[in-house]
Amino acid sequence: MDYNAMELMICLASRILEDGSTVVVGTGAPCAAAMLAQKTHAPNLMILFEAGGIGPQLPTMPISVGDSRTFHKAIMASSMPEIMETCQRGLIDYCFLGGAQIDKYGNINSTVIGDFKQPKVRFPGSGGANDLASLCWRTLVITPHDVRRFVDKVDFITTPGYLTGPGARGDAGLPPDTGPYKVITNLCVLGFDLKTKQMKVESIHPGITKEDIIKNTGFELLWDEDLRTSLPPTEEELRILREEVDPMRYIIGRQAS
Repeated sequence: MDYNAMELMICLASRILEDGSTVVVGTGAPCAAAMLAQKTHAPNLMILFEAGGIGPQLPTMPISVGDSRTFHKAIMASSMPEIMETCQRGLIDYCFLGGAQIDKYGNINSTVIGDFKQPKVRFPGSGGANDLASLCWRTLVITPHDVRRFVDKVDFITTPGYLTGPGARGDAGLPPDTGPYKVITNLCVLGFDLKTKQMKVESIHPGITKEDIIKNTGFELLWDEDLRTSLPPTEEELRILREEVDPMRYIIGRQAS
């Protein structure tokens, strides 16, 4: 089938979201993945937006987390404190994040490149990303895969992953059973080793080799013993994604690298 890398990433991310689960999303690819899940295998997926929309039935792609569409037929129009408190109560299964850098423990940098006081580049910063990754049970990341993003050590920890490894989240005062879960890129899907908390390749996308992944990663990866090939989008997933989720190609028309 004819599909691009962004469509593959969105379809793979949507399959992770179970029916009846809860997820906080932003705009862009994470929102597209949640919408696709809601329109296919997870009609009871509870979508929440940082600005306060809880349980909307999204009619079309919102352009911001405060877009009125994020409240369309919602069960509740709340506020940002309500969303963060819901995460703090342990009621949110998933959050979707991205960033400029990510390391082998899933720590994310969306603040600066270079020294904090004299950075080469300054980014928008955390927003709600630190709160969400600190308090939601599982963090999902959608990001392009290259050596500038997948680095041995992030320049700044905006969003905590497993910090320095096993036990570090608990030592820092975070819920110890929370943390990074999957990283979906244009090359592969990665998880995290239960013992070492390091990033591990679980499936490789069609047409991609191990060498491609190694070349585009700035640290040594672990490899799943049951390494698989990522299942491509189905015809029905692509139809819904293109006709109902993102017919104007705002997201799926972008390059994934």
